[in-house]
Amino acid sequence: MQTPRLILNILLLPVAIFVQSSRAQAPDTGTAHKAVATALLNSNNAGAAHLACPATISLDPASSQSTANPPGGGPARAAGAGRAARGPGMTPPRENWYAEGGKVFDNLYMLTTKANSAWAVKTSAGIILIDTLFGYAAQDEIVDGLKKVGLDPADIKYIVISHAHGDHDGAVKFLQDTYHPHVILAPKDWELAARQANPYNHDMDASDGQKLTLGDTTVTLYFTPGHTGGTLSFLVPVKDNGVPHVAMEWGGTALSGNTTKEMLQSYISSASRMKDIADGSGADVIIGNHTEYNDALALLAKANARKPGEPNPWVVGKPEVGKYLTVVQECAKSWLAIGEGRP
Repeated sequence: MQTPRLILNILLLPVAIFVQSSRAQAPDTGTAHKAVATALLNSNNAGAAHLACPATISLDPASSQSTANPPGGGPARAAGAGRAARGPGMTPPRENWYAEGGKVFDNLYMLTTKANSAWAVKTSAGIILIDTLFGYAAQDEIVDGLKKVGLDPADIKYIVISHAHGDHDGAVKFLQDTYHPHVILAPKDWELAARQANPYNHDMDASDGQKLTLGDTTVTLYFTPGHTGGTLSFLVPVKDNGVPHVAMEWGGTALSGNTTKEMLQSYISSASRMKDIADGSGADVIIGNHTEYNDALALLAKANARKPGEPNPWVVGKPEVGKYLTVVQECAKSWLAIGEGRP
């Protein structure tokens, strides 16, 4: 006599076959991949999709539109950027870019403009700084921003750069010359940084899977090429009122019709690998280097307003981290399909 569970499994078998068959038959087109990404959108990833997915889809990749920065070619420059963006020299109107940063976790601080974010990881032996914003924001957002949250910029021991675009490494030279921290960048992006008008000094090459330990904290670096040849992504251990969590940063997001097939393929495989890494680490927090990616300024405001006992809005859970990486991966697959004539 068949058990109820066996009967149920037999009844469900055609459904499972149908689902697997449907997935196998899903068209590998730009439209289909964008639809997968779109179905997953929420406030934790919509901004990332905006800069990674094609806005419109056509047979000609050049006709597909995107608001993304051109990968590998440097960021869209704000007024007053360019060479002056590499130090506290010429500055665009402050009201155009200034934003208040603040404490996000016990040991993690957001140093931010309206558009870009850097992250200060406080350890028992000093600060690990992830990215540095445009150079014109160095004094107000990095130096003064650290002081406002009770940290000393002279305690910056390492600067780790996600990728060598001016909106992320613009203040490196100023900070390097002023406070003398070690600067870590992937080898491919040291090559990109060397082509800048006023490059910072070549210091330390990142390695894939590198454990950067300072005092009681270890940040892990991963090679995730695609946005640039040497993009780095990170896992950062954080604590919220003493409760441990893991923050994931996807280091380079924007794609466009100018992104090469090879870079798109790297991006897709990088996102797949990072999903596995993030899942295995228990990552349940998303941080980014553009505030748009996960509505970070709104999250910061919610965190500042929360009352004792309320959950930290930055803790979104493991499924949301996986969803974020799936969205950007599907965006890259969309661009790749368009480029191969499958809109």
